[in-house]
Amino acid sequence: MIHASATWKQQCQFEGKGNGGIPVAMDGDGKTGNSPADLVLIALCGCTAYDVVSILQKKREPLTGLEVSAEAEKAADAPRVYVSIKLLYRISGKVARKAAEDAVRLSEEKYCSVSAMLSKTARITYEIQLDSQ
Repeated sequence: MIHASATWKQQCQFEGKGNGGIPVAMDGDGKTGNSPADLVLIALCGCTAYDVVSILQKKREPLTGLEVSAEAEKAADAPRVYVSIKLLYRISGKVARKAAEDAVRLSEEKYCSVSAMLSKTARITYEIQLDSQ
């Protein structure tokens, strides 16, 4: 069983913890921490990045860096779920384009649980940029 908690600190500020017990600052106003909705996008970027790195390393691709960023749109009305998310994968190293495309596709379609959850309400698209240095 997975456990998570959020403890109110003051105003719109909370401290979140997951199974590892590591605190995460949350702030509905975004002044002292990321908003919970931002953390969902950060989780998506982290989840798929983990998959892509793992897959490319298993394929012995010469990966030297990876950054995944997200741009998203929310619904106009409450509960204002994400309806559109575009992921940008910036991959460094002499990684073959096909290997990069396969890794991203496998993450999006098979391995990334955060993507699987968000795809129920949002259209998720992606772009891959290769930096062959």
